[in-house]
Formats: sequence, structure tokens, C-alpha cells
Amino acid sequence: MDPSALLLADSRFPGGGHVHSGGLEEAAARGLVRSERDLPGFLYGRLRTAGLLAAVFAAAAAHSATQTVHNGYWTRLDQELDARTPSLAQRDASRAQGRGTARAGRIAWPSPVLAQLLAETPRPHHPIVCGALAGIGGGTPADAALAVAYLAVSGPASAAVRLLGLDPFAVNAVVVRLAGPLKEVSEEAAATAGADPADLPAPASPVLDLFAEEHARHHQEEVRLFAS
Repeated sequence: MDPSALLLADSRFPGGGHVHSGGLEEAAARGLVRSERDLPGFLYGRLRTAGLLAAVFAAAAAHSATQTVHNGYWTRLDQELDARTPSLAQRDASRAQGRGTARAGRIAWPSPVLAQLLAETPRPHHPIVCGALAGIGGGTPADAALAVAYLAVSGPASAAVRLLGLDPFAVNAVVVRLAGPLKEVSEEAAATAGADPADLPAPASPVLDLFAEEHARHHQEEVRLFAS
């Protein structure tokens, strides 16, 4: 993986991902994830749905960051991801992380490409700005896809430790066993990187969408550890 993508996937990168559980908090509240045994299914399902969707758009953004794109392209890419994210809560979470990542990215990787992206989409979706930064930094579409796919599982895995007090060594082992699927998802996403935004894949995760909406409602009524 290119160093730029590796940095973006690092939990220390100040993009704000630490306040989002990726649906894990709601799943835990419903008793669907209680122990290390429950975690692989949740993480794999998230990787193949929401994770793949994020990877697809990160790969497209990384590809486009190295091309001359017409005015309005970044708006179109952002709108297409919006259309594939039916949950308002999910969209808000993605844009909150995108805003944090863009703020850090402006300092780490100043670029006219990033300036154009943010001029068109001041609150970009996280996979798009993450992918663009990976591309600006020299990463490939596969690098960008792998970075966001990894974040799609590492964030919820970390949340499981914090929420449920799970053994961090056992949780880390669960993530390690996803190495093969992570590679598959990144390669699948990279294969579509040059497609027109309207033709990009649209893997769905309706249960995660419903979890996100319920979490947002509960978050307004009671204190929750995570924003989403």
C-alpha cells in the first residue's frame, strides 16, 4: 500500500472516525453482537456492503485525482454516492468524517485537485475525499479502496472493544482474518475506478441503514458513546 493510503487508514489520522461505530453500537444495543464470536459476521457483512460501496467511490476518486476532470465532476461523484446511501444518518456521518478528513488533508496534501473538489463539494463524503487524497499522494485506486475498506471494519472493531470490553487481542485477530476479503473488495472496487459516476456499483446494506436511523433517533433521546 502507498504511504499516503496507509496514513489515511491509520487510526491516528485526525479525520474524526473515532466517534463513529459503523452501526456496531446499535447492533450491540440490540444484543446482536455480544462477544468475539459475533464479531466476524458483522464485520464481514459490513465489508461486503457499506465497505465495498465506500471502496468503489474511493477508487473512483483516486483515479480522478490523477486526471483532468471537467468542472462539476466532483459534484456528480458526490451526488451518486448520496443516491446510493438512503439513510440520512449514514449520509450525515459520512460527510462529518469527510469534513474532518478534508481539514487535515488540506494541511498534509495541499493540492489544486483538493481545492477543486472542496470548491464543488464543501462537505464531501468521506470515501471521496479520502480517495482523492490517496490519489494526490501517489496512491493507486486499489490503495485508496483498501484504505477505506479497512476503515469500514477497523472502526467497528475498535468500537466493539470500547463498548463491550472485548479482548483486544481476539478482536485484532478477527480483523486479521479479514485480510483476504479486504484484498478482494479493494480489487473489485479498483476495477470500476474509471467508470462514469452513474455507472458505479451500488451494493446495499439496508439493515445498516435502519440501524443508523435508529441510532440517530436514540442519540437524540439518550447519551450514546458514538455519533453513529
